[in-house]
Amino acid sequence: MVDKPPHQLRFFDLTIIVISLVIGMGIFKAPSLVAAESHNIFIFFAAWVCGGIIALSGALTYAEIGSRYPVMGGYYRIFAYSYHPAVGFIINIVILVSNAISTAGVALIGAEYLVHAFFPVYWQTAVVQQIVAILSILLFFLVNVFGLRMSSGTQNLLMLIKLLMMLLLLGSLFVPLSHHSEVPASAMHLPQGSSFPELMRSLGAALIAVTFTYEGYQQTINFGAEVQRPGRTIPMAIAAAMGIIIPLYLALNLAYVRVIGFDELPHTQAIAARLAGIVFGKLADQLFSLLLFISVLGYVNVSLLSNPRVIFAMSEDGILPSVFTHRHTQKQVLFPALLMFTLICISALFLSNQFNVLLNYTIFLDCIGMASSAATIFFLRNAAKREQATDMLSPGYMMKGYPWIPLFFIACYLGIAVSIAMQDIFTVWFSIGLSAFCWLLYVLFRKMKIRRL
Repeated sequence: MVDKPPHQLRFFDLTIIVISLVIGMGIFKAPSLVAAESHNIFIFFAAWVCGGIIALSGALTYAEIGSRYPVMGGYYRIFAYSYHPAVGFIINIVILVSNAISTAGVALIGAEYLVHAFFPVYWQTAVVQQIVAILSILLFFLVNVFGLRMSSGTQNLLMLIKLLMMLLLLGSLFVPLSHHSEVPASAMHLPQGSSFPELMRSLGAALIAVTFTYEGYQQTINFGAEVQRPGRTIPMAIAAAMGIIIPLYLALNLAYVRVIGFDELPHTQAIAARLAGIVFGKLADQLFSLLLFISVLGYVNVSLLSNPRVIFAMSEDGILPSVFTHRHTQKQVLFPALLMFTLICISALFLSNQFNVLLNYTIFLDCIGMASSAATIFFLRNAAKREQATDMLSPGYMMKGYPWIPLFFIACYLGIAVSIAMQDIFTVWFSIGLSAFCWLLYVLFRKMKIRRL
């Protein structure tokens, strides 16, 4: 049997972990994109509720997967167990590219806030934001190269700052406004002649940005074997976390609509800073922009710290060239892996300087990774039924509602993928091309490995 870790996560610990994994930078940008895709305010808020339900289903699914296959770096090793090695290789590279594009997108959010608050109006362009985002990534590439990593205390402080900013934004719900942003009548009713398929297309398009905001819960796959009384603690902690996050997101969006206005929201940049500026004055606008930019830098730093380790692990397992196992002996820097991931991030910013375009790419790739990784739960359960399970597959948590919860989650992500394809067919061709390229790499690396043997 696998030894249980001496310090197991309790209900409160796991709840905080799930909350910190989910709440990122998306809530400071996504609402404007969701409003642009929503026919009316009801679809706008329905998208946020639906996104929360999808995230809850996914978190429960990944919790069981992590509990059934409790290995270090489970999110990448689970593919090798459940699928053909070639499929596992392709999906893992797709996930890495998706993470890089996501990092580029978040850097672009931070650049938008910084440029909005501190640059002259004639410099507030997409190109300038693109340059600032690239420089931000290069800055933390150098920080990691020289081994000057942010401490966990600094990261916790950035998370605290982000939560305090959210509470201040929520405070705007109780502050009397000098102007009143009424929701226009057109936003309260369905457009004339709207059919059910059209409304579903609108909801699907809105869910693209909502999904980006709710993601992060998939990392619960790494904690399944470290939870005290998992059969009870995991579902309770995940339900409690989502019970906090969903109302929080709804309240923040209500604040955006109340202060900025539903009609203005799609056309407003740096929405959180804009809200703060309207309610608390220009100084609050600038302060929020600066703090959000600093929080983005913290996210970029963590991404450049964690993702190269996945590349290192894949190389250590022999499915990537051995050059990526190189580690600086004194600074413990994974320079080849770090350089590779950084280049992918910067390439994404050269691909587009529009956040919504990067969002389509990263979410479509995520749809591939999330649907295929969630589907491993069927492989793991079937292995146990056929008595092929090892001690590693002894579950500490089994979800209720199987197989409907994972099937619902997979169907939702496939629906979101279809919604993206209807908007931007180039995203689909990019994903197909990337998958084909990864397959060729797999064949090449496998031949190289056989020759060495």
